[in-house]
Amino acid sequence: MSRLKDKVALVTGAASGIGRATAVLFAREGARVMATDISPSGEQVVQEIRAAGGVATFAVHDVRDETVWMKVITRSLESYGRLDVLVNNAGIAISRSVAEMTLAEWREQMAVNLDSVFLGIKHAVRAMRLEGRGGSIVNVSSVSGLVGSPSTSAYSASKGGVRMLSKAVAVECAADGIRVNSVFPGGVRTPIWETADWWDGFVEQMGSEHEAWKRLEAASPLGRMGEPDDIAEAILYLASDASRYVTGSELVVDGGYTAR
Repeated sequence: MSRLKDKVALVTGAASGIGRATAVLFAREGARVMATDISPSGEQVVQEIRAAGGVATFAVHDVRDETVWMKVITRSLESYGRLDVLVNNAGIAISRSVAEMTLAEWREQMAVNLDSVFLGIKHAVRAMRLEGRGGSIVNVSSVSGLVGSPSTSAYSASKGGVRMLSKAVAVECAADGIRVNSVFPGGVRTPIWETADWWDGFVEQMGSEHEAWKRLEAASPLGRMGEPDDIAEAILYLASDASRYVTGSELVVDGGYTAR
């Protein structure tokens, strides 16, 4: 498999879930991967990639910090010579009603989910322009950036911001051959659910974890939740040359959730 042969890709939030699946798939498809995460456990993903014969490097990365972004991009260039693909995947979800949410919680959601995407784009575009080879930036949004639901005001606002930021930058950078697209996952079975502050109460309400997962799966017309690999394959398409005429687009991968 070589859909990303000789390309260099930076994937944030790579320690688990969609980011992990994307980093592993990219390496399998021939990319040299800079995998980053705020958690040092991301190093295990890199070890897995290397054990399978892939090429990868890990960096601890607080995506809210512009100085750290500059260091991570510089390390990518020093390690692999260039940057072809950026996947802005890192994110958090704070579930709180709008009347109860604090300003600090609102700002934290924006910092991780939207400010970080701006910072990643800013410094990736600079690096891609240096080489003059163009590139692909894939920003992970959410169906919550397309439709509203209770207790997700900050999350939805941040993900809707990712949607429009991607479109604006796609137009701005088209002349440089830099494509910018966004992916909108529906419900995906990742650790973010079980670490949510409402999860224990939801499980108690449903009677068991099994029943809780069944209730979440029932929200999808396909009758199941997505898997991280489902989203990673969509990201791969946008990162690869197969999507060379695609920019400013919205790729919804939600099992039909927003089709109703």
